[in-house]
Amino acid sequence: MFNFRSKNHQKHTAVATLPDLGQDDRGLCNLYDPHESEQLKHVRDIADVLEETGKLNSAQLGQLRQAMAQKPEADICEIIVAMRFASDDDILAARASLFGFEFRRLDPEKVDKAAFGLLDGEYIKSNSVCPIEFDGPVLVVATSKPSDIFVLDDVKRRTGKNIKVIVCVESDIKKVCDALTETHLDGSVDEIIEDATSQSDIQLIQDQVQENEDLEKIAGESPIIKFVNYLISHAIREGASDIHIEPKEAHSKIRYRIDGILFDAMKPPVTMHSAVVSRLKIMSNLDISERRVPQDGRIAAIAGGRPIDLRISTLPTCHGEKVVIRILDSRSILRTLEDLGMSDEVLVKFRAEIDRPHGILLVTGPTGSGKTTTLYSALNHMDGSTMNVSTVEDPVEYHLAFCNQVQVIEKIGLSFSAALRSLLRQDPDVIMLGEIRDSETARIAVQAALTGHLVLSTLHTNDAPSSVTRLVDIGVEPYLIGAALNAVLAQRLVRKICSHCKENMPATDSMKPMLEKVGIGENELFHGAGCQQCRNSGYSGRIGIYEFLMVDDAFRDMITKDPSTSNMRKAFAASRQASLFDDGMLKVRAGMTTVEEVLRVTESL
Repeated sequence: MFNFRSKNHQKHTAVATLPDLGQDDRGLCNLYDPHESEQLKHVRDIADVLEETGKLNSAQLGQLRQAMAQKPEADICEIIVAMRFASDDDILAARASLFGFEFRRLDPEKVDKAAFGLLDGEYIKSNSVCPIEFDGPVLVVATSKPSDIFVLDDVKRRTGKNIKVIVCVESDIKKVCDALTETHLDGSVDEIIEDATSQSDIQLIQDQVQENEDLEKIAGESPIIKFVNYLISHAIREGASDIHIEPKEAHSKIRYRIDGILFDAMKPPVTMHSAVVSRLKIMSNLDISERRVPQDGRIAAIAGGRPIDLRISTLPTCHGEKVVIRILDSRSILRTLEDLGMSDEVLVKFRAEIDRPHGILLVTGPTGSGKTTTLYSALNHMDGSTMNVSTVEDPVEYHLAFCNQVQVIEKIGLSFSAALRSLLRQDPDVIMLGEIRDSETARIAVQAALTGHLVLSTLHTNDAPSSVTRLVDIGVEPYLIGAALNAVLAQRLVRKICSHCKENMPATDSMKPMLEKVGIGENELFHGAGCQQCRNSGYSGRIGIYEFLMVDDAFRDMITKDPSTSNMRKAFAASRQASLFDDGMLKVRAGMTTVEEVLRVTESL
């Protein structure tokens, strides 16, 4: 390619012998120019760009130049990060400017799918390069590695397009790739979707939606049946507790709730949405002709050789009916007390309370905090063969062989209070109430506890001390609460660090004072780096954090005198029993979870 000549001619002909470069490639001539002075001039670098954009001040730039002089072999970016003068994003933006490229953050919703589809998803992720749109005949490509000219040249060859390069952060490319490729779906589902959308009757769903018999026919055809079956089985395999099927203007959005957090699962065509909803309604014996009001149903299924209970809830929205499927799996509900994550101290106290012959034991926390699982574990601990154990629930989440379970049906008058009143005539030893919701139910529960029955129930409060005030607000007299209430267990669920990518992490400056206060060393922090096993979240599974309020004689006197929330919390703090935050930080020290997770569920307290 180059025409090298003798030494006598080389000095004057080196530039002239370069090939005829295009306009875009003339920057390569700057690599060597023999006409430059022997005294090399300063070359503009990332530090200069950061100063120009206001990310570095003159003093920081001087310190940086001094550090570079001391370590000439070190990478300038590593020095900047080590000195904490700029973030990784700032450095990448400066590098983009240095190369003459635009720096941009990517929005998956704004990426052109046709452009994105020119490259394979695995190639995009592994090379951190992503086609995002067309600028006329030119393909716009985003990369987090603008200096990798070999990859950019390969993209040009693979796509057969002239390319325009912009720079973005690597995490944005991963988000786009996850959103547009649904990497966790296998080819069979893609084929199902393609098969379903290629059928003329599926395409006419929007036109036929007024014809109930046609919609029922479509919902019963093979592609829709296969898709719905796969959707449910895949969610169960992923460990999801809920499936959200949400209609949007351009597509149907399906999300799984895994470990308490919603994750995007797939985006089937909007033309499939009505048929999928109708299929679920048929399976749960709901009225497919009624789309204006919410409906609730149930599906009993077998998955992996074990029974699975599915609760279906529909809700009309502006783009169609949204469906939420709650997955009730016996493996996640029936656990031993030891598997719940209670500390040894709390476990001993809790066991003692559920072995008492009478009184009220409350489990409190928001929706989805594991209250029902805790109560079921408590019932499983009891001897059902020698005791009459009865429950009143809405709904009955799992059928227990040793219990007499009553399903609340409000529309026929079978409320919590009505069912509880009837149960008291059934010679019970233990009564479990799904929730204390109103004054009448609370009063009957208190009377049952005072007449020799053990009552277990849940309450929606933020912490254990405020449950006393909640009962007073419902309408129970303080002296009755003091006489009947034995203990309150408050709980939250935090995500556990993934065991496959668990690693030590340094403490941030803002975190150090809090860690010192609770006695956790900087080297005792762990987090999940993110891997395929945990969907790059760094977490896998959940564990409970607890605070246990024992109602002793001093507490009973205080409940009678002043049951305000502030007074109850002061009394709880004075008793030196561990709070939710305290128990969470113990699990941080043990390497089970992270500080961020504990703060996420307790910072509002």
